Amino acid sequence: MGENRGSIAFFATYRPPVPLDIFSCPVPPSSKEDELHLTDGNFFNYDCQVIPPAALKTILRRPKLASEATEADVDSGRLTGLIFVSERENNLEILHIALRFNDNPPKVKVFSLADVYDANTFGGVRLEDSGCIGGGYKVGTQTIDHFLIYVSTKEPVQERRSPWTVVYKTNLRTGETERLTPPGTFDLSPSVSPSGKKVAVASFQGKGWTGEIEDLKTDIYVMNVDQSELGLERKRVIVNGGWPTWGSDNILFFHRKEYYGTTTAWRVFRFNISTGETIPVTPKEFDAVTPAAISENKVAVATIRMKSKFSDVRVDAQYRHIEIFDTTVQGQSVKITQNTSPKADHYNPFVIDGGKRIGYHRCNISSLQNEGEVPKRFHKLDSPHQNVGLFRVSGVFPTFSTDGSKLAFVDNEFKAVWIADKQGLRIVYEREGPDNCFAPVWNQNPEKDILYVCMGPSFNAGKQLDIVAIPDASSGSGQRRRLTKGKFNNAFPSTDPTGERLVFRSTRDGGDKKYKNLYIMEKADVGEYGGKITRLTNGPWVDTHCQWSPRGDWVVFSSTRDKPKDAPPLDNGLDPGYYAAFLVNVNNPSVVVRVVQSGYDIAGHVNHPVFCPDG
Repeated sequence: MGENRGSIAFFATYRPPVPLDIFSCPVPPSSKEDELHLTDGNFFNYDCQVIPPAALKTILRRPKLASEATEADVDSGRLTGLIFVSERENNLEILHIALRFNDNPPKVKVFSLADVYDANTFGGVRLEDSGCIGGGYKVGTQTIDHFLIYVSTKEPVQERRSPWTVVYKTNLRTGETERLTPPGTFDLSPSVSPSGKKVAVASFQGKGWTGEIEDLKTDIYVMNVDQSELGLERKRVIVNGGWPTWGSDNILFFHRKEYYGTTTAWRVFRFNISTGETIPVTPKEFDAVTPAAISENKVAVATIRMKSKFSDVRVDAQYRHIEIFDTTVQGQSVKITQNTSPKADHYNPFVIDGGKRIGYHRCNISSLQNEGEVPKRFHKLDSPHQNVGLFRVSGVFPTFSTDGSKLAFVDNEFKAVWIADKQGLRIVYEREGPDNCFAPVWNQNPEKDILYVCMGPSFNAGKQLDIVAIPDASSGSGQRRRLTKGKFNNAFPSTDPTGERLVFRSTRDGGDKKYKNLYIMEKADVGEYGGKITRLTNGPWVDTHCQWSPRGDWVVFSSTRDKPKDAPPLDNGLDPGYYAAFLVNVNNPSVVVRVVQSGYDIAGHVNHPVFCPDG
């Protein structure tokens, strides 16, 4: 691959296999034909906001854009501007500016911030999100410049399991950039007040990150956009809230996860800064998230009115849709996307033209060449380390062959095994239904061209799960050979460097509590059908995610053996965590070394450790 320490392939949770793109609808829409496509349709595009006309005029004065349009185009309505996330530069999720010419047909030109401003400020490996415009207000006779306010990870992360999301502001006239988030603090989701004077953020200030990826339990802080007169004046206004949005300079909407006994609901709330009053906007009978305020009383939200499971064939109410709620009209909403694409998920609404239109992003099914044919792709990303390659796979459980010539993965339905090599991208094994195969891995001896895969339902220790070998995998012959016996849960195989022995984890001696330990198949070609099984670890805990080192002397694995004795068996119905990474010596299994410690709570999922190619 060109990187002397090898390459890492990974998949992104919740990332759809079909590209996201940005659309808008009038309020209310009547049919699919009312929907307007806002971008050029290239790459993944999402998390959009409209650039106000005065700020757009400032951007047009930049040398890169001066020849693209005039201020008269803005004044006439021929030109509108958008700021959104796109993956068109080295597959990084960074902010871009779109100039949308409302001609017939419409024309869109997209520019990266590095193109328009300073490559030193907007260059390098980073993520950016939540672009919005502040400033532009008068102080006496002086008009404050407009600023782009956004989240970036451009400053290197300082420690493991820590956020490094920081809010910055870039002067749209000069390109000068300042950090708004105080040192040692990390913020998300900036939102600018209608006056342009204040910015609200969801912040980890004073609490850090617990490892949770959904209910972040951030607090909401408000601070000044321009600090030259009064300073930052940063203060906490809401405890346990996220995704702030301003209805006026005195009203904030936000979302929060609420707990009602054994049930939960995401709800949107309205907060009055002057009085401190918080009132619910959406009911607890369904989920509502990512609010976008239209006025002091109206807000657009994304709703999921009926929960779904992985195996469900979803009905309309189980899709994520955009609706508008009015705090003065109880129990009613204006449905937006249910009238345009009832069987599609819609995300992160934003307000256009004072609420006459509502924007959002969704999967762009029309980008598929053939209906129902979802592309399987892998993308090479810019890596923060020049000697380590980085690939994002539009599938699950990616695995490189030892020599780096082949990449295998399973699709998002856990139904088919795919291979990418010099022959192209193709399915080499397929099951009849979803949730039937996962975690492929290559035999470490590349001459053997054998893939191993777990066959059966995932994430269910009580169900039978077998390890299956796919010989001559690159040929796509579809052959397979079962290696495990009995009704046990066996998974995560990995061979030694010779390809003759295989380590795996199993519940076979785990009793009623389904504890998992590591075992070695002494003959990887036949498994339990003619070969001996040797136990490698032994204890009342979970040892899993094992990989044999390239040198053959160690096996690395993830384990809960350090879990505190008073830890709950489940946390909100989920595995409570407490996983740490360990090494066990193959020749002397009594030698076990902890490599990475757990977070000692649900954050403690130190899982799926793998060796780099040189060990």
